[in-house]
Amino acid sequence: MAATKMLHVRVDDDLSEDANAVFRSLGLTMSEAIRLFLHRSVVSQGIPLELKVPNATTLEALAEARQMRRAKKVRFSTPEELFANLNEAKD
Repeated sequence: MAATKMLHVRVDDDLSEDANAVFRSLGLTMSEAIRLFLHRSVVSQGIPLELKVPNATTLEALAEARQMRRAKKVRFSTPEELFANLNEAKD
């Protein structure tokens, strides 16, 4: 087995929780996701994603999403629940 190194990364609680939720939905742990990112960085010889500065609309949406999460407003277990709720709001 290859030798390994321990990495310690500091992130705020919200980011950690949000990222863990995404990774769990993909069947990954945080460690597996970070290893995947590192492997893809080596293969692509760069950061394996497109980096952009968020525009004002995106920043506003992110702030709204954080506020909703803190207030524990509407949450959905499945995409179908989300779409059903959106369709109800239209009627």
